[in-house]
Amino acid sequence: MVSYFFDSYAVIELVRGNPNYAKYSEEPVVLTLFNLVEIYWSCITHLNEDHADRIYGTFKECVVDVSDDILKEAVKFRKINKKLDLSYTDCIGYIYALKNNLLFLTGDKAFKDMKNVEFVSK
Repeated sequence: MVSYFFDSYAVIELVRGNPNYAKYSEEPVVLTLFNLVEIYWSCITHLNEDHADRIYGTFKECVVDVSDDILKEAVKFRKINKKLDLSYTDCIGYIYALKNNLLFLTGDKAFKDMKNVEFVSK
């Protein structure tokens, strides 16, 4: 059984109803607090505050703790991949996924050819 770490990109596409992400709608969502903040920002910017608050409440249950080791490794990963201009949030999620045997689910093209990634186009 495959389990996923949901990048903010993937959750936002699910919320938008993107049919390319429909097959993941029944999968258990795993994300970090950093992803939740990005999701809330997107929702409060493109929807309305009430809707954003509901989505925040739904996905708050999916937030996992991130260890110091994962945070440090994510910063090193970001430094090594500086040319890709990856966000801290994306790097933290990607490293969390690697360390926890989860596929990193995203549509972010910067991750398209990386190992341990399930890339879904828009």
